[in-house]
Amino acid sequence: MNKNNYLNIIAALLLGCALLPAHAQHFPSKPLRMLTAEPGGGSDLTARIIAQGLSASLGQGVVVDNRVGGINIAELAARAAPDGYTLLTYSSTLWLIPLMRAHTPYDPLRDYAPVTLIGSSPMVLVTHPSVAATSVKELIALAKAKPGELNFASGPSGAIPHLSAELFKYMAGIDIVHVPYKGVGAAVTDLIGGRTQLMMPNASAALPHIKSNRLRGLAVSSAQPSALAPGLPSMAQAGLPGYESVAMYAVFAPAKTPAAIVQRLNHEIVRHLHRAEIKDKLLAASTDIIASTPQGLADTLRAEMARMGKVIKAARIRVD
Repeated sequence: MNKNNYLNIIAALLLGCALLPAHAQHFPSKPLRMLTAEPGGGSDLTARIIAQGLSASLGQGVVVDNRVGGINIAELAARAAPDGYTLLTYSSTLWLIPLMRAHTPYDPLRDYAPVTLIGSSPMVLVTHPSVAATSVKELIALAKAKPGELNFASGPSGAIPHLSAELFKYMAGIDIVHVPYKGVGAAVTDLIGGRTQLMMPNASAALPHIKSNRLRGLAVSSAQPSALAPGLPSMAQAGLPGYESVAMYAVFAPAKTPAAIVQRLNHEIVRHLHRAEIKDKLLAASTDIIASTPQGLADTLRAEMARMGKVIKAARIRVD
């Protein structure tokens, strides 16, 4: 190879490297699409909050694209072009469902580029007032004295309220019977009526009934006490060290999206999340802000899949 050819190759390589950050600097040049679940849920709400902030900071519209069916949404996002123009905002169901199904058309660790963990929503351990336990320790002792006699309600099998109670069973070493309902509202109604004994709904579903004394609140499922459930200790503080189970919301891009674009998106979203008015909006929706780095979200996925995978396997939870 002569000297001129060698220099031309080096120049081309240097030019290619220089163009990568320039590409990110010119991003975006057209509107973005934010895939998420159907309107009205936590994923939709967080997606709209993120989309509003991104649109203002990037100078391009961000269209929230609501779809029905979590697996279909996840596959659509995984197959999108890895250019930063298609994003996915979804709950922790995204990475837990594959642990409960024989097959899913996406791999949460392989098919996405993590952008940021938005926040988390804790569950609250509540009992019917007739249950002879006023603390987590007393409830565990009661369940051990009466194996198989206590029932716990939940919404659909495999959702976070169900998994939170299964984690409680697993860590406490107790035998309580699962009674699934199609929706959380019906489950709470039956708990209030005394047809079941305990449940772990989210804070917004639990607190009104705790305040009215129709249910007894024992603890919050987050690692630390939460402003979303004032006055309640964490499960860890109340007698189950190491316990934590929360619904999480996160933003992803398709795998192989350039790292510079992922970092740009992360920077703009995190900056938006740290605004006081956005924190207030999310707290009103029972969500504590986390605002992680991309690596922080990746680490959380791996840790949660490993941890909850053990619980799902032990409880033999399968969903179709």
